Amino acid sequence: MQSRTTTEAGCCPAGTEPRPRSLCALLWRWAGAAVVALALAACSEPEPVRIGFVAGISGRGADLGISGRNGAQLAVEQRNRNGGINGRRVELMIRDDGGDPAHARRILRDLAAAGCRGVVGPMTSAIAVALVDEAEASDVVLMSPTATANALSGRDDHFFRVVAPTRTFTRNAARYLADTVGLRRIAAIYDAANAAYAASWLSDFREAFEADGRSMAIVLTFESGTHRDFQANAERMLAESPDGILIVANSLDAALIAQQVRKLDARIPLAASEWAATARLTEMGGRAVEGMTLGSFLDETDTTPAFVAFLQDYVARFGVVPGYGGLTGFDAANTMMDAIAHAAPGQSLRESIRSRPRVSAAQGPFEFDRFGDGQRRSQILTVRNGRFVPVEAPR
Repeated sequence: MQSRTTTEAGCCPAGTEPRPRSLCALLWRWAGAAVVALALAACSEPEPVRIGFVAGISGRGADLGISGRNGAQLAVEQRNRNGGINGRRVELMIRDDGGDPAHARRILRDLAAAGCRGVVGPMTSAIAVALVDEAEASDVVLMSPTATANALSGRDDHFFRVVAPTRTFTRNAARYLADTVGLRRIAAIYDAANAAYAASWLSDFREAFEADGRSMAIVLTFESGTHRDFQANAERMLAESPDGILIVANSLDAALIAQQVRKLDARIPLAASEWAATARLTEMGGRAVEGMTLGSFLDETDTTPAFVAFLQDYVARFGVVPGYGGLTGFDAANTMMDAIAHAAPGQSLRESIRSRPRVSAAQGPFEFDRFGDGQRRSQILTVRNGRFVPVEAPR
């Protein structure tokens, strides 16, 4: 009786040697696994839309960066709950620039290499000035929530911002301090570590203020992070017999300066730029900053439905009020995501933003000018019982 090897029917092509049942069965299993793998790949989640976030979220001025990060994160989380961008989840890649321009350039290159065509940030003008050329080279759009230096204006580049340049705020501040508060002779101090913003802000303020016989009594500088004792600065400013003190610094340094001034003069009017208008100013400054005048693009008393919804969502998510950094971080991220979602086939992100200059925001829509500067209204606030309260309608 002749022996034969049993084979799997139909396993082997016609005209070939039959293969053992075990080998053919294995081939069938492999083929089935390949089909399943292909099917799973076809059904898997598409690659996410990656957006970068760059800001100083550590160090002396971290409160502004953290609030901006929170606002951007809230916007991304809301977008993902509503289906993402064209069915793709949005991934926010958060990076800390540490206030270091060289490090900021490195992380921008890393984000570009990771597939980010857009970055929300930076939050300070010094870092923004350092990044504009790198953004051009990397073909990455920067959407800054808060960088307002005039040096960033009038450039047809990859830099956009959801706020106006400093000259918008400084003119309002100078007019209010002169006409309403009645100041005639001001002593000022500013943070030279962020001179791209602070020196520009003070220069614009001075030009608007020094009219009709008003003057700047003295202008002092310091560098945040290296300066620890502001007593000598307070003494020098008050020695010039000014009728007001102006501070252009982050919230922590502004609070510390105010405390030293108040130890020597409890009644002299204090003012600060919008940079200081975060919750840490009142937390650290306490009674020393009561009555301080500041410019801002946030009205915490706004009762419009869009802002109330944003405020409630932000507080529920992070347990604190957003401040202007949280608001503008939220607006910047949404502006970026809207531009990605509405980009026409073959249209770059930069072109998409320029094609839709009017954008929605939590406190009402605004427009970009042809150079990417947000034409956002400003207003004057004062610190009252630890809160920022508008003293004048937005202009």
